[in-house]
Amino acid sequence: MNPVKTRITGTGSYIPPFIKSNVDFSGHQFYDLDHTPIDTDPRLVVEKFKQITGIGERRYAPAQMETSDMATLAAREALGDAGCDPETIDQIIVAHNFGNVVKHTIQTDVLPALASRVKHDLGIRNPFCVPYDILFGCPGWIQGVIQADAFIRSGMAKKCLVIGAETLSRVLDFYDRDSMIFSDGAGACVVEAGEPGPGESGILSVSNMSHCGDEVTYLNLGKSNYPDSDPRIRYIKMKGKKVYEYALKHVPQAMKDCLEKSGATITDLKKIFIHQANEKMDEAIIKALYKLYGINNPPANIMPMSIQYLGNSSVATVPTLYDLVRKNKIEGHQVATGDIVMFASVGAGMNINAICYRV
Repeated sequence: MNPVKTRITGTGSYIPPFIKSNVDFSGHQFYDLDHTPIDTDPRLVVEKFKQITGIGERRYAPAQMETSDMATLAAREALGDAGCDPETIDQIIVAHNFGNVVKHTIQTDVLPALASRVKHDLGIRNPFCVPYDILFGCPGWIQGVIQADAFIRSGMAKKCLVIGAETLSRVLDFYDRDSMIFSDGAGACVVEAGEPGPGESGILSVSNMSHCGDEVTYLNLGKSNYPDSDPRIRYIKMKGKKVYEYALKHVPQAMKDCLEKSGATITDLKKIFIHQANEKMDEAIIKALYKLYGINNPPANIMPMSIQYLGNSSVATVPTLYDLVRKNKIEGHQVATGDIVMFASVGAGMNINAICYRV
C-alpha cells in the first residue's frame, strides 16, 4: 500500500437560505404511526422536540434548487479553497440518499447519477475523472472520504472531490413529529495525496461497522401517518428510540476502535465532528466514548454543534460542520495545524463509521 497520507486541502458548504423555525410547526396536527391524531397541543410537542434534539430551526432548499445543484455549489467552494484545477480531479464521489427530488413530487431522480451532474455542472472535460454516487445513510460523506483514501493509498487516484448533499425536506411526512428533525444542505472537500511521515497532516485511521439484522429497518420509507394519505406515496420514517439505543451502544466502540488504530490517545483529540442527528444523543455518545477510557466528563468544547440552527441534513452535516469550524464561523471552535480530530457518523443501514485525522 502506498505510504502517502490522504489530506483534506479544501472544504466548502452550501447552506440553503430558507429558514423553517419551530414556530412554523406549532399549528401542525401530528399523527402517530397508527394514524391516530396526537391530542397534545402542537406547541407542547414542538417544545418537547426542541428539548430532546436541540433543534430550533432548520434550512430548506429553494423550490428551483436540486440536490445536485447544492452539491455543485459546495464543490465549487471546496475547489476554490484548495486552489485546485477541476480538471485534475480523478474522482467525484457524491453521497446522498434520495437523489434529486423535484419540489412537490416524491420521486427520486438518479439518472444520471448526481456525481455525473456535478461533473457536468463544473464543466470538467477530463474523461479520466470518474464520477459516482454512494448510498450509505447519514454516514455517506465520511464513507466517501474513506473510499477516496483507499484509492489514493492504492495509487489509483491522487485527488478526489467528496460531497454530501441532501434535500430531505422533499421526502418528509409533515404529519410525523420526526419530520421536524430533517433539513437540506451540502458539504464538500477536496482530498489529495500528501507526504508520508508520522507528523504529517492526513488520515491516520478509519473504522466501519454495519448491523443489518433487525436494525436494517430503523430508518426506512413508509406511508404517511395521516389516515387518508395516498398509500402509494412513501416518506422517510425513523424508529427514533431504536436509533438512539443503537447509536449509544455501538458508535462509541467504533470511535474507540478508530482512535486505537491511529496510535493517538483520547487526550490527543482536539475536536470531534459527529453527525448532527440529535443534540442529546450526540452528547450521550461522546460521554460514553470518554467513559470507555475511564473519563467521566469530556473536555469542554470538544464537540462543535450546528444542529440548533441547521437541523439534520444527513450526509451534509459533518462536512458542513467541519467547513464552518475550519473557517472560524462557529464561535468558540477552531482547528489548527497539527490538531488531531475525529469525524464520526451513524445512520440508515444501520451503518457507522469514523475517521481519525491530523489537521
